[in-house]
Amino acid sequence: MAIIKTAHNRRSFLKTSALAGGGLMLNFCWFASCQSSTDKQTINSPKEWFDFNGYLKIGDNGQITIMSPNPEGGQNIKTAMPMIVAEELDVDWKDVIVEQAPLNTELYSRQFIGGSNAIRLGWKGLRMAGASARQMLRAAAAQTWDVPISEITTNAGILKHEPSNKSASYGEMASVATKLPVPEEVTLKAIHDFTIIGTSRKNVDGKKIITGKPLFSIDTHKEGMLIAMIVHPPAFGMQLKSVDDSLIKTMPGIKDVFTVKVLNDDFERQHFDTCTFLEVVAIVGNSTWEVMQAKEAITVEWKPFEAYTEERTFFRQSKQTITIPAGLESTNDHFAKMTEMAMKKTSVVRRDGNPERAFKNAAKIIERTYTAPFLAHNCMEPMNFFADVKQGKAELSGPLQKAELTEQAISARLGIPVEDINIQLTRLGGGYGRRSYAHWAIEAAIISQKMEAPVKLIYTREDDMTGGVYRPAYQATYRAALNADNKLIGFHINAGGIPESPLYANRFPAGAVENYLAESWTIDTNITIGSFRAPRSNFIACAEQSFLDEIAEEIGKDPIDLRLELLAQATTNSVGEKNDYDATRYAGVLELIREKSDWDDTPANTHRGIAVYYCHNSYSAQVLDVSIEDGKPTIDKVCCTVDCGIIINPDAATNLAEGAIVDGIGNALYGELTFKDGVPEKNNFHQYRMIRMSEAPKKIEVHFVQNEVDPTGMGEPTFPPVFGALANALYKATGKRFYQQPFRV
Repeated sequence: MAIIKTAHNRRSFLKTSALAGGGLMLNFCWFASCQSSTDKQTINSPKEWFDFNGYLKIGDNGQITIMSPNPEGGQNIKTAMPMIVAEELDVDWKDVIVEQAPLNTELYSRQFIGGSNAIRLGWKGLRMAGASARQMLRAAAAQTWDVPISEITTNAGILKHEPSNKSASYGEMASVATKLPVPEEVTLKAIHDFTIIGTSRKNVDGKKIITGKPLFSIDTHKEGMLIAMIVHPPAFGMQLKSVDDSLIKTMPGIKDVFTVKVLNDDFERQHFDTCTFLEVVAIVGNSTWEVMQAKEAITVEWKPFEAYTEERTFFRQSKQTITIPAGLESTNDHFAKMTEMAMKKTSVVRRDGNPERAFKNAAKIIERTYTAPFLAHNCMEPMNFFADVKQGKAELSGPLQKAELTEQAISARLGIPVEDINIQLTRLGGGYGRRSYAHWAIEAAIISQKMEAPVKLIYTREDDMTGGVYRPAYQATYRAALNADNKLIGFHINAGGIPESPLYANRFPAGAVENYLAESWTIDTNITIGSFRAPRSNFIACAEQSFLDEIAEEIGKDPIDLRLELLAQATTNSVGEKNDYDATRYAGVLELIREKSDWDDTPANTHRGIAVYYCHNSYSAQVLDVSIEDGKPTIDKVCCTVDCGIIINPDAATNLAEGAIVDGIGNALYGELTFKDGVPEKNNFHQYRMIRMSEAPKKIEVHFVQNEVDPTGMGEPTFPPVFGALANALYKATGKRFYQQPFRV
């Protein structure tokens, strides 16, 4: 058990009664990193019910409603977060109703998702919320029955006083509890007493999803709603010159055609205010088909733009100046420039020992270079947003990862105060970074304001795939110095990209090699990039883990043994003080994968690859089995081990790992977006190859390290290792090393 303080600040824990004599309502900023929703049908609705955003509500019949502010992106936090509250509240899960709250920055301080932080940052606060409510209900019962609070127990939403055999439901005591002060400190459950956390619970939106209920923004329909689409430049490096709309304005169903300037010149951009094309053409009409026909017929001229710079502030803290060069870029030039840049003087990010001397005195040097192209997100639901802006107010709805930041940008662009903007959050329809950059939400709001009518803006797949915000292109060169005894004495990584570097200088094997050097570089581009599942890690993990396998082969060691030896060095005699990983936990997932995959007993005709990686505060190892069928590789099995601390919902965590593994394999084998003279050469799925069901692993096993460490990330950490595990397995199967993504098997 742990005793924690409940008083954070004035708004952290607000207790109030919404109706005379009725119910308990708790408002807490601790929900800022949680998300929930439900399709549960309430058979007997409470007579006294409190339906205000951002509150835990207890009805007079004992039912619990959790309104959650954070968006659901498919990671199932809508189920996991309420489980945490319900655990400490000590209620029956069947009595919990989960609903999605709209954006409300007055109630919540971090109303967005990203970085696999939802569970990690919400863990203590959500437990506190549930435990505090339970404590207040116990105090209410003690006061009502005139007994010591220490004698009041709870179980599944029932308060009981054993000596007098009195009992009451939470609903019966809720109105009394509202009159009591919030406790200054509460006792949390001991982990071994959990009855909800650690058990598998079905996705609360599952039934709605499979029956096609309107959960997604694309489902939005309002009376009098118009449909809008945009036309953006066909190439990066181009901008609008002129529009001839005379023909399409006479087409059936077309209401208007006009240009939209997405951001004002004096707007102070934040980190997520990425906007590829600052001026686009909007076409508005009665129906999707009519607007699409007009979009095909419109005549627009484009022209090259001049180089410029823009400033962005990261969460209103550090400022960054970004250079946007002129010109029409091509993929061949990108890779040539990266090769050239890597040979120039770069920025030294970390230096341990004397790496120059280690390489000078080495008996053998291994050097390998790895590259990866730009990648498109390809969310299943293309970008779209609903807006109804009129009379100085804005009613908005759509998929947003950083809703409160988007609201600020919309407010500045429309000239409408934040308090007059209401944003309803929908399921993302796919994201992992793409929906953090919500220029399309601003476009929808501007179009609605201009039309003075409700508007649903829809991007076609082609708009989405050619509109930027991609995973960057990367390159990394690794060098290893071996002495005469085949011992690793030096390690050097030189990594960069367009326009960001993938380098994590303080991650493994930093700290495990006496002489270590990490260098970084970047190349400016006018192709816009943004977060992609496990940013930077999705590339660098593959390069690192592929290279470690080559070192193991060169010195004649088992790949797992080599990694464990390096981690033992980092554990007992760590080099440097900035290592950002726990070597013991790192080794733990490797030991577990060795056991669970039967690594030391590989089946005949099976070719195995291993990879292990740390990111988003979690550790994951994977063994991938490949066999050759009809001359082509088949992925028979992936065994995955994860240390992400306490598991809230095992089924949901397993699903996240399975999805990440399939996603990673697809990107490693097929993911690639190329450019010619600024034009993306792929614009839909007939060109941009995605993994198919028949190509997914025949079997995936996921095993979790059991410990009592506070929960960490789960949405992204199992994505990066599968790239390296696949590369290493394919080498065993084909005899060919894979240095460029996608892998050409």
